[in-house]
This record gives sequence, structure tokens and C-alpha cells, in this order.
Amino acid sequence: MKVLLTHGYFLKEDEKEQEIMRPYPPLGMLYVSAYLKTKKQNVVLVDNTFISKKEWKQKIKDEAPDIIAFYANLVTKLNVLELLQYTQKEYPNIITCVGGPDVTYNIDNYLNAGFNYAISGEGEQTLYELTEQLSLKQPISSIQGIAFKKDNEIIQNEARTKIKELNTLPFPDRDSIPIEKYLSTWKEHHGKRTLNISTQRGCPYTCKWCSTAVYGQSYRRNPPVRVVEEILYLQKEFAAEALWFVDDVFTVSHKWINELHLEFKKNNLVIPFEIITRAERLNDQILTQLKEMGCFRIWIGAESGSQKIIDKMDRRVSLEVVQEMIQKTRAFGIEAGTFIMVGYPDEKHEDILATMDHIKKCCPDYLTITKAYPIKGTGLYNEVEKDFIGNLDWNESTDRDITFELPYSDTYYDNAIRYLVNGWKAKRFGSIKDAVKSKLALSLMKINK
Repeated sequence: MKVLLTHGYFLKEDEKEQEIMRPYPPLGMLYVSAYLKTKKQNVVLVDNTFISKKEWKQKIKDEAPDIIAFYANLVTKLNVLELLQYTQKEYPNIITCVGGPDVTYNIDNYLNAGFNYAISGEGEQTLYELTEQLSLKQPISSIQGIAFKKDNEIIQNEARTKIKELNTLPFPDRDSIPIEKYLSTWKEHHGKRTLNISTQRGCPYTCKWCSTAVYGQSYRRNPPVRVVEEILYLQKEFAAEALWFVDDVFTVSHKWINELHLEFKKNNLVIPFEIITRAERLNDQILTQLKEMGCFRIWIGAESGSQKIIDKMDRRVSLEVVQEMIQKTRAFGIEAGTFIMVGYPDEKHEDILATMDHIKKCCPDYLTITKAYPIKGTGLYNEVEKDFIGNLDWNESTDRDITFELPYSDTYYDNAIRYLVNGWKAKRFGSIKDAVKSKLALSLMKINK
């Protein structure tokens, strides 16, 4: 059977991404493609990032697959449903399945939308086994990680066992996508041919707003020698000049970082890269090692400048430690970025004022702010579900559209974001204009409380 892997992200439809132009290859799909190829499966990958929906439709016609496997997340869900409807109408005999972070807690919805199979958890082994069984016309009742409808009833098999040894997986199938378009885009807009790379699966932490739908609350990691092997491969095959490590908490294991640092030294390897981590998993030694390996930017999240809200999020970190490590990261000559979330349950006006104080103390090089939204399957979702406002049509919305009861109006939170962003700019760049904008936003916050 011929399997076609695809997703629902089209760069031409993403106005914000067109402004920043930081597109990354779809690693999850590339891992699945590489795995299927090691099993001698007939697989083709259609990466939609740089094409249009019209071009996607032509590729489906040209490839004539037996199975289309879609990857779905919050950003791409609505497009995936649209592409499914087209497939059902034009090619009713094609078998469709869907996997990805949006699927695990929405299995019923995806199957009711018309997918033949839903895959939850890691997809490599599951899709291979499903494809094999369908090809042989054998029962699928023993395949872990899949769900399907039978006699109008949804059947959900047992969960997929997680892959323990990640180094048993092949490198992502980057040759099957227009990789040069990604690299040249990065070169043109940011000066370096940049690629993404993954070294771990799962996260051992329990932040209430964060989804662990695919990899679970676990910690599994490639050995450092394998990581360096992949980096050298990316340099040799694709002339990669910089990297983005997609791991949730890059420095979770200091022992692993020490070993990675040694492997870099053994191979005389230094390459610019950026990471995400937690403040309490940094110290002088780790920062020194990261700097020596080439790290130029670290994203450190606290999500709030109020310890009360941080504790409510179950972040398990001290605000003072976050501030210290952002300042120390910059002192080491590494750029520091941070994430802030407003509109979290029980957040009051004084908490947002505290967040501004926090931002000014940290003075990060980069700041990303978002309004809190509950993702199904998370602690935050379970906490506020009773307070949802309105009934959204699942087929026409995403979890980002969910609103829930909060102390203040939407206008208040819009101005809160302006207050924080402009206040940060005023502090970071000494901008009087931004200081005035921040004060104006604060006045509007007070009016709209």
C-alpha cells in the first residue's frame, strides 16, 4: 500500500509567520517517514509549508495513495479537516488517518469528522503496523495506539508503549521535503542556514497549561554521541550553519549536558544554536558549557511575574531564580528570551503589575506574550472547563478560541499585553515613546477593569 504523509500548515496563509519567516521542517512527520522507509514501506511525504492548497490537491492526484496520514495540531486542525473533506469527496476509496498533539484527547471528534483511524501517542510503530495489517487484510485489534469506528461505535485500542531507546530511530527523512527552501529562507531573513533538531521526547514537569499528548510526562533522550552524529550529518549534507533544539527542557539533565559538551570537544564542534529550558536547570557551569558549544540564545520561561500565579500553574520554580538566571545568561554573553502569559485563572491587576516589575528586573533580549487558553487534556483545561463561555462548534474552532470567565474584560487583557510589551521595550531600548504607550495602556486597563 502506498502511504502519503502530510499536514495542514501553509506558510502563505500565516501572516505572522510571513513577517518573521522562521519556518521549520515538520520533524514529527519526518521521523515517521524515515521509520516507514526502514521497514520497506511505499511512502511519500507532501510538505505543504511552501505550496498552496491547489498544489496539494494536484499532488494527491499525481501520487494516488492508498492511505493518507495527516498530522494535526492546534494551528493546523481546521486546514486538516478541510483537506479531509476534499479527500472524502474526490477520493472516497482512500483510507485516511490522523495523528499529532491535537488527536489524543479528541479521538471521538476526529473519527466523527470522517477519519478512518486516529493515532494517539508516538506514530512511527503505530502507522507501520496499521499499514501492514491493512495491506495484509489482517485484524487491527492488537495494534496499540489506534482508534476507529465499528458499527458506529468508537473502538480505542490500548495505548502505544513509548519508544525507550530513541537512538534506534533513524534520522528524520529531511531528503523528502524541499529542505533547501527552508535553509535559503533562513539565510535570506536571518543570515544563517538553520535547521531544527530533537534530542529528547517527553517532559518530566507538570505545568498545568502544557500538553503532553504525544510523548507523555516522561524523559527519554538520545545519547550525546548520537546527537553529535546528527549535527555533523546536518552540516555535511545540508550545510547547516545554526540549529534550533526543539526539546522542552534542554538542560534537564546536567550529566547529559556534560557528556554532550565532551562530545562537542572531541569533534572540534562549535555551532550556533538556541534552546528552551528552565531557570533552576541552569548554573555557571552549564552556561559556560553551552556558550563553548555555540549557544547564542536561551529561552527561559516563568510565564508570570507573580509567584502566586506561578505556583497556581504548578511551575515549581522561584521567581527570584528566574530573574537571576535571565540576568546571568545575558552576563555570559548569551541572549535571553522569556515567555509571559496573561489572563491565567485568579490573576488580578496587581499580579500583572508584578509581572511588569519582573520583566524590568530581568530585562530579557526577547519577550513573547500570549493570553492563556486551555488545551484539552491539560490541568488548566480541566480546571476552567466549568467556566467556558459559549458552545463552540468543534469542526469550526480550535482550543485557542475557547474563552472562560475571568475577572476583567477582553479589552483589559488586550491593553495588559500592550502595557507589558511596551514597558519591556521602554526598559530594553530606552524608548520614551514606548514608555508613553505603556502608561496609556495601563490607564486603559484601569478603566476597563
